[in-house]
Amino acid sequence: MTTISASAMQASSHSYKRVAIAACFGTFLEWYDFLTFATLAVVFAPLFFPTSDPSTALLASLATFGVGMVVRPIGAAIFGSIGDRIGRRPVFMITIALMGIATVSVGFLPTYSQAGIWAPILLVGLRLLQGLSAGGEIGGSAVYLTEHAGEVNRGFKTSFLQLMGPLGILVSTLQIALLQNYLTQEQFLSWGWRVPFWISLILLLLAFKARMALEETPIYLQLSKAETQSKNPLRDNLKDPETRKRMFLLFFCISAGGAVLFFCVQVYTSIFLKTSVKLSPQLVDQLSVYATIALLPLTVFAGWLSDKIGRKPVVVSGLILGATLILPAFHLLQENSNSTILVALVLICLSGILALVVGPQTALLAELFPAKTRNSAATLPHNLAAGWIGGLLPLIVTWLNQQWASDIAGLWYPTIFLGGGAIVAIAFLPETKAVELSK
Repeated sequence: MTTISASAMQASSHSYKRVAIAACFGTFLEWYDFLTFATLAVVFAPLFFPTSDPSTALLASLATFGVGMVVRPIGAAIFGSIGDRIGRRPVFMITIALMGIATVSVGFLPTYSQAGIWAPILLVGLRLLQGLSAGGEIGGSAVYLTEHAGEVNRGFKTSFLQLMGPLGILVSTLQIALLQNYLTQEQFLSWGWRVPFWISLILLLLAFKARMALEETPIYLQLSKAETQSKNPLRDNLKDPETRKRMFLLFFCISAGGAVLFFCVQVYTSIFLKTSVKLSPQLVDQLSVYATIALLPLTVFAGWLSDKIGRKPVVVSGLILGATLILPAFHLLQENSNSTILVALVLICLSGILALVVGPQTALLAELFPAKTRNSAATLPHNLAAGWIGGLLPLIVTWLNQQWASDIAGLWYPTIFLGGGAIVAIAFLPETKAVELSK
């Protein structure tokens, strides 16, 4: 076992704020790029998948969003192993460049009316590149930041990374709301939807500059100095029974639970209110902004709370509340669409449930695994859950709704998943808040 020297940990503590800002800004860009597509899913449907049936076009658009999520585990397997073998920092430079280039390119794509079948093909191709990049970034950034955070108040200090997803949606939603407010419908469909993708070029340059100043984690430097890195970390993880067990727990309880709640609360609610409840897009975007703003302090509070009472009780409470309240919440949204205040309160309550699961998540990703194989052990199940469970949720729920001719029936999918995750977590999830990360 290796132990980090007191001087190294003190140096890391002194530079933590700078490291956190640089890491979080890069992750914000990843989420902004990745989720702008989800925010514009309804717009992309007629532009890239024209059909006489709007429901079919929406399914095609959501499937394209899902494709990016499905390949995330591939990116996690590739970049996670690289992070364990050559360091956490180099992976960040690759993933941020890949995501930025793919996203900017979306802004210059021709639509179906301009290029025919090549338009959706190119869109799917760029979405695949985004997914590979996100697989290396999301999860790996949690390990990086947690290894810099030290042993005290890790849940609180690392919870800020979880704000980047909501902030990415917030900035994207605000941009689109402003564009729709100042442009005519024809202008927005003609070129306005491209603006958020063009702006990502500026954000890419800023993020790349910030990441150039990132330092390697003291834990990885110690592993490198002692030459104790794993030569094949993914294989070593899968051969070790305890690591396999914890990878499953991370996948099924923490990451899948958080992903299901995230896409229910931050992605699918917007689609549901626009397509099923028939609220105006402008009003839905405004309500989404309020819910996202409320999520930010709630997430940090959940991270802080996990330092006081433990990661497990906070996460388990979020899973139980999610399984219990998702269906009633969407029923309320459907039946009380005329009450803007009630709709806003429901969205804020859902944000609170989400915060309980994701607030401690960053610290948990690193605390569950030994240092030498941590990056690959954390990133693969995390991205597998986020990509295959959470990322496909809007598509699966929409398809189930169509099969059952109901706007609500598909929500049994996340309800059952959250309930199963809660049961498994209660029985098997270990408490990790006091784990020494250098071991």
